[in-house]
Amino acid sequence: MSKIVIMESLGISAEELAARKKPFEEKGHTFACFPRTTDIPTLIEEAKDADAMIIANMPMPGEVIGSCENLKFIDVAFTGVDHVGLAAAKEKGIAVSNASGYSNEAVSELVLGMVLNLLRNMSAVEARCREGKTFAGLMGSELKGKTVGIIGLGKIGSRSAELFNAFGCRVLANSRTKKENAAPYIEQVSKDELLRESDIVVLHCPLNDSTRGMINAEKLALMKKSAILINVARGPVVVAKDLAEALDNGTIAAAGIDVFDKEPPLDLDEPLLHCKNCLVTPHVAFASEESMTLRAEIVFDNLDAWMRGEQKNVIL
Repeated sequence: MSKIVIMESLGISAEELAARKKPFEEKGHTFACFPRTTDIPTLIEEAKDADAMIIANMPMPGEVIGSCENLKFIDVAFTGVDHVGLAAAKEKGIAVSNASGYSNEAVSELVLGMVLNLLRNMSAVEARCREGKTFAGLMGSELKGKTVGIIGLGKIGSRSAELFNAFGCRVLANSRTKKENAAPYIEQVSKDELLRESDIVVLHCPLNDSTRGMINAEKLALMKKSAILINVARGPVVVAKDLAEALDNGTIAAAGIDVFDKEPPLDLDEPLLHCKNCLVTPHVAFASEESMTLRAEIVFDNLDAWMRGEQKNVIL
């Protein structure tokens, strides 16, 4: 029988978690649940005798993975896996699966909300209203007719494209490889063309060697002065200092940022907390009641499939 460690909350109720664990426990498998931590000795102690590990977006360093002698499976309750020590997992022959698809709606809807907020100056006009003032000087603009450029045309990027198309936007996209099955309303163009032509640029790409620091001062300078940048991908895809300077200098008009170089809570000297026209959220795009339930469903289905020798959502 297997021991499964759940290393952080999955964002579901205790009742739902118990119901999802029950079929496994009835077969003799055991679970241990722990609060989230980044302390490496604690992580090693918690996971040292586990056969399978479930994590969400907390960092799981290779040092911890390498110390787990029995570990055979890492079940990641997240889409991205850049926070997992994959090299150590590969070296030890540990299988890794993710929960791709659980947050397509949640992330895409937050992107849309950010864009509408920024276009209509909602945060600023709300403050004016609370101060007993009018919206004078804060006239917003409409989404319809804008050109939206999406970098990363996976499932989430495609869903965002669908929503923007429904609002009457022209949709451009760029991915590492051309998507042959992309919707006909999506124009696939080069990255530089997308940056030059878009009124709104949305980042949905993974973090890897080719995307780390991809949006820097040089690329920001290609964008329209009226453009909005939305990052719901990974923080290091954008050079935060360059973006803060671009916002303060008027190189671009505004940004909506849900992801940073580190996981929130952020250091108070984070540059994107102190620049002009930057809407910030503490990595919440993925999180909705519906997405958390779907994520748990995928994670426990991954666990069941791995136990049956039919691994799903394979990363390694």
